Amino acid sequence: MTDERLESIVASLLRTGVSLAAAVVLGGGIVYLVRHGGEHPAYSAFHGEPAEYRYVSSIVRAAFSGQARGIIELGLLILIATPVARVVACVAGFALEKDRAYVVITTIVLAILLYSLISKP
Repeated sequence: MTDERLESIVASLLRTGVSLAAAVVLGGGIVYLVRHGGEHPAYSAFHGEPAEYRYVSSIVRAAFSGQARGIIELGLLILIATPVARVVACVAGFALEKDRAYVVITTIVLAILLYSLISKP
């Protein structure tokens, strides 16, 4: 594994992740507009996110059942997961290069990312 090869893999991963997320959100947006495009929302009151969209398993279930909001939320999850996947790829690449210092540093970054995503406020 060379630095150039790792850069190429990471660039492809980021491009693919962002493109996939954009396509999923666009698809969900189209489904949402087809189903709810003629509705007139009441902006005088704030309605928070329904409880069913607060957990990854619920979002995936809603998306695969064809719910527009679930599809959009899944696209956003893919977008959030893309930089995390980049860090995982970098840990693997640095490990293959046998560059221990970068493996340690990148693993610390990964731990911070995962902690920030998993911890509850």
